[in-house]
Amino acid sequence: VQLVESGGGLVQPGGSLRLSCAASGFTFSSYSMSWYRQAPGKERELVAAITSAGRSTNYADSVKGRFTISRDNAKNTVYLQMNSLKPEDTAVYYCKPPFGGSWGQGTQVTVSS
Repeated sequence: VQLVESGGGLVQPGGSLRLSCAASGFTFSSYSMSWYRQAPGKERELVAAITSAGRSTNYADSVKGRFTISRDNAKNTVYLQMNSLKPEDTAVYYCKPPFGGSWGQGTQVTVSS
């Protein structure tokens, strides 16, 4: 399993970013996918999840209405559109299927003026 996250960066409060996660090594279209994040000094937390066909999604309360998870099974890629970003969204963001213990390198998101 290989997971490669990208799209992070430095953005001002209120700004937007779109994260991507390219997956390989498993049948991507057969599994749900999730985005997690880990802020400095905090435990990793679930941000958003999407079912295998993309018909159902769920979100942490802290990001509802601001973040949107989506996927393109033809490209083996899952996305996280993040709008109205807040300083508390600053973290390293990771994607993961619902199996295995390995994580990708993550992508850093920093929200600061």
